[in-house]
Amino acid sequence: MNGTSDIKIEDHHNHEKDNIKVRLEDEELWKKFSSLTNEMIVTKNGRRMFPVMKVRVGGLDENAMYSVLLDFSAADNHRWKYVNGEWVPGGKPEPQAPPCVYMHPDSPNFGSHWMKQSIGFSKVKLTNKLNNHNGSQIMLHSLHKYEPRIHIIKVGGQQGTQQILKTQTFPTTKFIAVTAYQNEEITSLKIKHNPFAKAFLDAKQREEIDQNNQNWNYQVPIENNPTPTQSRKASRNKQSCRSQPYEIKRNQNHSSNHLPVSLPQSNQIEPTYPAIYEPYSPQMDPMMPSGAGTPPLASIGQMLDWNS
Repeated sequence: MNGTSDIKIEDHHNHEKDNIKVRLEDEELWKKFSSLTNEMIVTKNGRRMFPVMKVRVGGLDENAMYSVLLDFSAADNHRWKYVNGEWVPGGKPEPQAPPCVYMHPDSPNFGSHWMKQSIGFSKVKLTNKLNNHNGSQIMLHSLHKYEPRIHIIKVGGQQGTQQILKTQTFPTTKFIAVTAYQNEEITSLKIKHNPFAKAFLDAKQREEIDQNNQNWNYQVPIENNPTPTQSRKASRNKQSCRSQPYEIKRNQNHSSNHLPVSLPQSNQIEPTYPAIYEPYSPQMDPMMPSGAGTPPLASIGQMLDWNS
């Protein structure tokens, strides 16, 4: 999708738009977070979302080519702050960040591909810095509320046009961008449902887990009246390591010239099989679409009304 500024855009109404349906996956989970005012972490290097945006799409032409995009629009004109256990408007918002959009890495692809399974955006990262090098990061302002948007774009039309067919939002997916979770209930909900959020466990919980691990100790069973031989064996089994290191006795008359294997000399630098040590050089998959995972440029921005 790089270099799309010269591609014509058409957005006229047609029956195909009306047939396209976009449905949110994990809607009940999103509702749980929405009832508490959801929060998403933004960091300098980018943090992945949870819950993950996942949708099901229907009504596409199986043989036509489409791209699926995700971006975030400002949900209101406030800057927010967390006071006395609730979010309240806290002033005027920051100027909007430079617009950017995340293109699903499978884009472009056939309609049959998009409709056969859920479309997930698990790799998109939210950041508060302008350091988008690979197209996977979206810059957001902390303490501002955002609403994710899913865009279905038809590609390869007449005269190289691209046509936006559907823009779908879901009210339950709105969230406030934060650098640290403010609501403890949100933190607990993230830990409960996200297997990768265990780092948010407090020190007491981690200490209990560590203590349980330390209390586990295998004991060698011993009879009530062990014999002297059994006592010595049990004593040896309790030792966690050897009290003294093993010693290898060498024959003083044995010469290195009689070793069964010829070892390399100490000044030998080159490996015996240099091909094994060649550095790995990743190659670009020729089947990967050139625009996968990268943000579309000016023409896509016009389609999504970034400047409106």
